[in-house]
Amino acid sequence: MANSSSSHAAPQVTSQPHRAEILDNPLQTYLLGIIISICGNILISISLNIQKYAHVRQSQRGSKPYYTSVMWWCGVALMGVGELGNFAAYGFAPASLIAPLGCVSVIASAVISVVFLKERVRPSDIVGGTLAITGTYVLVTFAPHTSTHITAHLVQYYAVSWHFLLYLFLEIVVFCILLYVYKRRNVKHIIIVMLLVALLASQTVISVKAVSGMITESIKGQLQLIYPIFYVMLVVMIATCAFQIKFLNQAMKMFDATEVVPINFVFFTASAIVAGIVFYQEFEGLALLNIFMFLFGCLLSFLGVFLIARNRPKIKQQDANFLAMDKIPRRGHTDKVQPEATTYGSLAAKLMCNRAGQTDDS
Repeated sequence: MANSSSSHAAPQVTSQPHRAEILDNPLQTYLLGIIISICGNILISISLNIQKYAHVRQSQRGSKPYYTSVMWWCGVALMGVGELGNFAAYGFAPASLIAPLGCVSVIASAVISVVFLKERVRPSDIVGGTLAITGTYVLVTFAPHTSTHITAHLVQYYAVSWHFLLYLFLEIVVFCILLYVYKRRNVKHIIIVMLLVALLASQTVISVKAVSGMITESIKGQLQLIYPIFYVMLVVMIATCAFQIKFLNQAMKMFDATEVVPINFVFFTASAIVAGIVFYQEFEGLALLNIFMFLFGCLLSFLGVFLIARNRPKIKQQDANFLAMDKIPRRGHTDKVQPEATTYGSLAAKLMCNRAGQTDDS
């Protein structure tokens, strides 16, 4: 059907010993990776809405902090299971396919928020959901259907290849330039912050797939955890994830979530696809039609996520015990002071709501 590379896989196995581990292609393993990734993303969307509901309920009660809620911890546990599923999926399917499936989380989150949190359905939600679902189907259909066996020797072989070393060098140079502009020149533009996250994400995807694949092979009986490259990739995975979270938190503080979510999804997906192509050579032997349709599916998913996240209403609850400053009686209160007091009172209310909104987004 979509992949002409499958029929040409066998002749390459005997010619290069390193590639003998790459091109084994069971369809069941490929589909398993897709199913695990979709289930993981759905669990993540459910967990985010559970945490959001717990935040809203705690703010309405105005009693204990949100982290004392059993429901909030259930949401955290579900998120851990979902992220673990996404981690495992990289061991069964190409990274260039798993990353775009993140749009499933956005679609499911929109549906859950409408059904359970009673948010209003907008026309852009319907159009965006349709585009995202269509794009997901297209990219799954035309993605490379290879099931890569990730071993320590294979990761070492890829890590010293000239095209990856060139890619890594260019990435480091661009990252240093962006970091200089962001920190030293104090240019706080959303594109700069999201590019920093995306450059880190490309290395995260490479290391996550390597660690997940080597663990998978170890479970199957071929122990890979004794090789130093496993722990090198593990350190890279942890470090890049930590710095991604740092820059994402800074972006969420400076910009609205309706801007951060779609831009981060587009940049992360693009960086993951490039990482899969450069490091794992996932598009090697893929027909031109497949490449075009895969990118077209990604474009549809990007548009769908943008429409769903655009101008998304936020549930902001003001503390019931909060008393606006303009309602506080003061001695010597005059009509001239009234507008100023009202301004400070509304400003305080806005700050309270913004703080609650940032907590909900987290």
